[in-house]
Amino acid sequence: MLEVTIALLQGFGTTCLIFIVTLCASLVLGLIISFGTMSRFAWLRGILKTLIWIIRGTPLMLQVMVIFYVPGLLFHVNLFSRLMAVFVAFIINYSCYFSEIYRGGIQSISKGQYEAGHVLGMKKSQIFLRVVLIQVVKRIIPPMSNEIITLVKDTSLARVILVEEIIKRAEDFIKQGLIWPLFYTAVFYLVFVGILTLLFRFAEKKLSYFRV
Repeated sequence: MLEVTIALLQGFGTTCLIFIVTLCASLVLGLIISFGTMSRFAWLRGILKTLIWIIRGTPLMLQVMVIFYVPGLLFHVNLFSRLMAVFVAFIINYSCYFSEIYRGGIQSISKGQYEAGHVLGMKKSQIFLRVVLIQVVKRIIPPMSNEIITLVKDTSLARVILVEEIIKRAEDFIKQGLIWPLFYTAVFYLVFVGILTLLFRFAEKKLSYFRV
């Protein structure tokens, strides 16, 4: 039991690393992409919307495999290590999903609030940061929390290119005739998701004074 727990904790460390890197990078990149999809430049909107359509329309597992294997097949060069390929695929994937959540939140704010800000002599950046952003955050917490919880479970897809995350570690024990470690991993996921759920509930309560 102790040996299995230690091995799974090591794999869970990789799982957490994939989660943290993906979340931090995709939250920022997703916001940038959302601004691009609302840009006045039609060519930029077209490129980004096509990218989002492709990413949302294909499985993340396939995207991981494409990023890791295709450069080697086409150019005989390994551009990324296994873990780096996972980072790249996950960040691109979740940035596209987050960008749509951001876009929906930003566009849900009435134009009247922007106009009121202009009347008060505020700059566009001030209106966005002081008036719009906090309301957008309130509105996007529920859909964003769902995606972030999904990210926790999606980290298991890293095993398709043999990254040693927690599920891959558990699968290694199957070779020794032990299948229960695979089910034991559920405990780690449930604790992780439980903590995130409590954090999101706390955030929603903190922002509950915005009745939007």
